[in-house]
Amino acid sequence: MAQLIDVKDKKDILPQYQNTPIGLLLEYQNLNKTFCSYKNPQMLIGMCMDNRKNLWVPDNFAYIIRSGGANLFYHEFQVSYAIGVGGVRHIALIAHDNCEMVQLEDRKDKFIEGMAANAGWEKDTAQMHFENLSPFFEIGNSIDFLVAEARRLRRRYPKVTVAPLYYSAKTSNLSQIETE
Repeated sequence: MAQLIDVKDKKDILPQYQNTPIGLLLEYQNLNKTFCSYKNPQMLIGMCMDNRKNLWVPDNFAYIIRSGGANLFYHEFQVSYAIGVGGVRHIALIAHDNCEMVQLEDRKDKFIEGMAANAGWEKDTAQMHFENLSPFFEIGNSIDFLVAEARRLRRRYPKVTVAPLYYSAKTSNLSQIETE
């Protein structure tokens, strides 16, 4: 069972993230830590493409990959690049409340109508597009998906620390996700 752990003070940061780029991310976002200068990225952040999310981090601090539901499966080359060429050893995966990659089927009609109106597609083409691709992007429960994605990335990159985090659109704060 996953548990959200708020960060309201530096001591709230889990021991495995203390004095790491993940801890710094939590300090920048939640505790308004004064920015430091960075010449090289310290970490990779994988987060949803949702427009309501805005991270408070210094320039050059992180590679950032935005993908629906923070699903990095189809971005694995970019992840490997950040690790292999960029030298990052820490990844923060960030899920959020009210993610629209959850229960995609509920937005099927809106998707089809939007593709017809905004992209000029025929409705049957838009429907086929949705039906063929939405199963790859449906994440179910956002926290459960993120925990599973973190587990997958830890197996794939055993020397890299992968931290699942949760973003509140209401407060703009990050919580740590701890699993037993």
